[in-house]
Amino acid sequence: MMNLTPRERATGKENFVGEVSRRGFLKTGVAAGLVAGGGLGAFYFGYEKTLPNPVRVGVIGTGDEGNVLIGAINPDYLQVTSIADVRPYSVHRAFHGDHYSDAALAARCGLMTKYGWKTEDEARRHVKVYGDYRELIDGEKDNLDGVLIALPLHLHATAAIAAMKAGLHVLTEKLMGHSVHECKEMARVAKKTGLHLATGHQRHYNILYQEAMDTIQRGTLGDLHYIRAQWHRGNLPGHDSWQPPMPPELKPKDELAEKLVKQLKSWEGQLAKARGRDIDVWRKKVDQLRAQLADRTVEAEKFGYQPIELKDGSGKVVYDGPAAEELIRWRLWDRTGGGLMAELGSHQLDAAGIFISALHGGEKQHPLSVMAAANQPIFPPNRDAEDHVACMFEFPAPGYDPKSEIKRRQKIGVQYASINGNGFGGYGEIVYGTKGTLILDREQEAMLFQGPSETKVKVETGPTLDTQASGAAQTAVAGAVRQVSRGYREEMEHWTWCIKNPAPENVPRCHPKVALADAVIALVTNIAAREGRRIEFEEAWFDPDSDATPEGVKPDVTRYV
Repeated sequence: MMNLTPRERATGKENFVGEVSRRGFLKTGVAAGLVAGGGLGAFYFGYEKTLPNPVRVGVIGTGDEGNVLIGAINPDYLQVTSIADVRPYSVHRAFHGDHYSDAALAARCGLMTKYGWKTEDEARRHVKVYGDYRELIDGEKDNLDGVLIALPLHLHATAAIAAMKAGLHVLTEKLMGHSVHECKEMARVAKKTGLHLATGHQRHYNILYQEAMDTIQRGTLGDLHYIRAQWHRGNLPGHDSWQPPMPPELKPKDELAEKLVKQLKSWEGQLAKARGRDIDVWRKKVDQLRAQLADRTVEAEKFGYQPIELKDGSGKVVYDGPAAEELIRWRLWDRTGGGLMAELGSHQLDAAGIFISALHGGEKQHPLSVMAAANQPIFPPNRDAEDHVACMFEFPAPGYDPKSEIKRRQKIGVQYASINGNGFGGYGEIVYGTKGTLILDREQEAMLFQGPSETKVKVETGPTLDTQASGAAQTAVAGAVRQVSRGYREEMEHWTWCIKNPAPENVPRCHPKVALADAVIALVTNIAAREGRRIEFEEAWFDPDSDATPEGVKPDVTRYV
């Protein structure tokens, strides 16, 4: 099960660090062939390696996350025939990819690279471009099978429901919706239409998390009793992935906007003196930056975005900004985003749920309570989103019984923290059991420490990885990370396979009931953090058919026209 060295076997060493490997599968030449052929997801998650015909999809929202999805597409499963985004910058990256860094390009390669189109003109003969997503749905519904939605969070419900009412299957980025009542409305429309609604919590399709479930179910860790997770980022004022630069025409006094203009002049100078292959490198950077500055033409108010105005306790305005700022920096505002718990914490509480479900026969478990706190010690009052959030959850352990004086204490503690200002430790989860400890680091590396004793681990510096706005650069151990898919590709493959193979048992792994639970956890934690109190979860909140919601708003699908 674990790959011990001969010395470890001979000495009977109880404490060791081993690479988690599902029956040694990833060590075999067969596995290498499957990885090269793109069949590893099919092997693990029970779908076919190819489809007779790719599913025709439109991509609604081609910003940071939308372009990560495009970069993870397997053309054998999905054929992108249309995209929609109101920002010229997002449309440019959708076709050309993100050339600001090698890591960014690896994650966001663009449609031209993905499908082998030589020029943007050639690509546009295959892919129609829309601004308003509603125009894509209305204009392409007869030519599409489904849509990928990577819009700002507050638009997930309206876009998903519009697509399903038009007869289209949906895969939307996480969080499922901006509120619990919206999530329940999405779930009810999916149920009524019989269409697949999947949500992008990609750890359900990451093989390391499947291996972790196997390890827990086999009893390797003993009794699982505690989980600790974190997502730490080094974001600071002036260097914040959630506060990207804006064109100076939109916000003339913004220092970040001035940096964009200076950067363009510098790169144009590099292009002018470039020779050979460097000409192409610098031209792509310059073209991308010009596209970013072209966002000055966006009329955000036409698409429902609103000017920013933040006041202090006395009513004094401490920060304001144009509607375009709400569009470009949507993660910072309560009206459009959900803060650290929605963008980061939801992934890792979903992971905790995966680990705990392994103790309950694979059935997803809902938390019993949460205590949380949030604060803003680093950034100035130019946002709604807090800098830090810390929380503690109680989940039911096997044998938990709330009616028993003894068994109601049988709970699993889950501690979570997400901070800005210091990225030490990066992101990942640690699962504690009575016989061992399992560490999953950055969705790419798994280590098992067997035995309950303390073990010191040497951490070395190495290359950095920066692939998405929701996670700043993290440090990797050079040469020690297995090249394991984070799950974006597999979640899309399985979603399309379910579309092509309709049957009651063929449903995406993060279907509406699972995604609703993740949304309830994140959104209720936001309430607890803001109010600094303990909240007990109500089981009715997790039921799509119940009208109960933590925000007290009754779901109403009739409001979508």
